[in-house]
Amino acid sequence: MIAINNILVATDFGEASDSALRYGRELAGRFGATLHVLHVAENMYVTTFGAETFAAVVPEMQQEIEAAARKRLDEALIDSDGSGPRTKAVVMTSSSPAYAIVDYARDHAVDLIVMGTHGRGALAHLVMGSVAERVVRLASCPVLTVRSPEREFVKPDTLLATARA
Repeated sequence: MIAINNILVATDFGEASDSALRYGRELAGRFGATLHVLHVAENMYVTTFGAETFAAVVPEMQQEIEAAARKRLDEALIDSDGSGPRTKAVVMTSSSPAYAIVDYARDHAVDLIVMGTHGRGALAHLVMGSVAERVVRLASCPVLTVRSPEREFVKPDTLLATARA
């Protein structure tokens, strides 16, 4: 039997991440697992140049970025009826999202990582790389990638869908 106690969904708040979150919620509910939802905020300390900019602006910008990410994460995880899985929302700051995701998974005994993938073309992939691809290569646990838009295998209960109609 497969024991899945901790599922990590990494989100950048995009459409593919929304799909991955639906998959992660469904899997966590079915396995009785804790759902960890992680957003890796850009580290402005690393990407901003100039000592005067760093000293005056960057700390405030970093705090605003992290606060906005926490707010979006909280909104994405609202469970009005309390029927969803146990959920932990996490915002981390890093200059390397892939390494941050893999490190979090290792440090929190994550059994499965669920991520959205954008399905970029070859040129965009060559230029920008792929966080999902790096996580797949580096993670010590299985990684489920969810491409958007694609067909969904997570469907609402028939009774729930009928009740809403």
